[in-house]
Amino acid sequence: MATLLDQIDHLANQLKEMLPIKPEDKQRLDKKFRLEFNYNSNHLEGNTLTYGETELLLIFDDTKGNHTMREYEEMKAHDVAWHFVEELALDKERPLTERDIKNLNEMILVRPFWKDAETQDGQNTRRLIKVGDYKEYPNHVRLQNGEMFYYATPTDTPILMQELIEWYRAEQGNMHPVMLAAMLHYKFVRIHPFDDGNGRVSRLLMNYVLLRNGLPPVIIKTDDKANYLRALNRADVGDYAAFVEYIAEQAVWSLQLSLKAARGESVDEAGDFSKEVKLLKQKASGLDETKAPKLVYKIFKEIDNSLWKKISETLSQLDSLFSDNNTSHFVNGNRKEFEKYEFPTLQSLTALTRVYTDAPKNLKIFGYDIYETDIYSVKWNNVRYGLKGSKVNGEFETNLNILFDLNTYTIKLSANKNVIFEESKKYSDLFFTDTANKMNNLFEKYILEELKKRIGIDE
Repeated sequence: MATLLDQIDHLANQLKEMLPIKPEDKQRLDKKFRLEFNYNSNHLEGNTLTYGETELLLIFDDTKGNHTMREYEEMKAHDVAWHFVEELALDKERPLTERDIKNLNEMILVRPFWKDAETQDGQNTRRLIKVGDYKEYPNHVRLQNGEMFYYATPTDTPILMQELIEWYRAEQGNMHPVMLAAMLHYKFVRIHPFDDGNGRVSRLLMNYVLLRNGLPPVIIKTDDKANYLRALNRADVGDYAAFVEYIAEQAVWSLQLSLKAARGESVDEAGDFSKEVKLLKQKASGLDETKAPKLVYKIFKEIDNSLWKKISETLSQLDSLFSDNNTSHFVNGNRKEFEKYEFPTLQSLTALTRVYTDAPKNLKIFGYDIYETDIYSVKWNNVRYGLKGSKVNGEFETNLNILFDLNTYTIKLSANKNVIFEESKKYSDLFFTDTANKMNNLFEKYILEELKKRIGIDE
């Protein structure tokens, strides 16, 4: 944790040395953070506007797509709340108050509305959601395992919110800003003071603290929701460091992006292309239902070039621990040695997509003839032998499996038959470097734990 916070301080100092950022670069960065925060924070709570539709609405004040009026209203309202937080953070003389927090809730929810709810005895009901007021009814939630997770009671909420503000004011200047922001977020969510909008308000408050301390905002990406919730769950059982670490990791991303802008570099990411591809679904017939050749090729190439390359680099660090190793590929179960394999061409992949009537009847993937089919699989395989000092099995096998199905492709990374990561995506949801980094980080953690266990090293 200390190392991560030190990294944040180092990046923040680098950024300060580059200030002021050129107006045109700052404008690009501000727009990027504004769109990312509004899109992701709302998407985490179920808003269905795409990234492109969010930009169209917030930047050009125009609408597109088939969404409810409330979704458009809440996205616009969330943007107003974002600007309110920016203004609050700039006013160093004005302390944060409960009234400010209630105003944020009122802003993002726009107006009172009816919402489905559950009574304490498990009966379905409907409840009028008031905006800007603390809850009048319990808002506990039922977890996937059927257990109830209890937030603060309506009676305790006003007292706990007052104590939260007092805690925040007391810790200002005593706690690292990222830690303070993360803990304010968590403590607020643990109270869950409002009938609705608690998640969005918590992230607005977190970024208020960061902006007030001269740091860029943290963006919780919607495609990382599972890790975000997992970090919150770990805090629920007393592991606060796990949640602070998660927020700190996102802060590093924001600082690195800010440094790119300060250097005049592009702040667009590969993931931005993925968001824009979704806008093309309505124009490209069946794009979300079939394999489009260019998408399949891009996915295939990115997985081979970024993910397997990262895994291979990680494995290469283990060379001195093993006596030998072997790498190969399997295509539809057929094994091919790693050396001098033939990467599929865009033209050859059309045979598997049934897009062109003149598609070749067969193609080569990693040097193997694959006849026309709708489903095929590719496996990258590495086996290492003779683990030095091992008290058990000295063999270590790594498999990266990709199954290209009719409507989706599935990525599965495993080691010694233990699944480390598995995810299915539509072909319009491309695979990018951030996912590769996440998978490789999980892989590295597994390797260290497994090697320590096999060699007999105690923590």
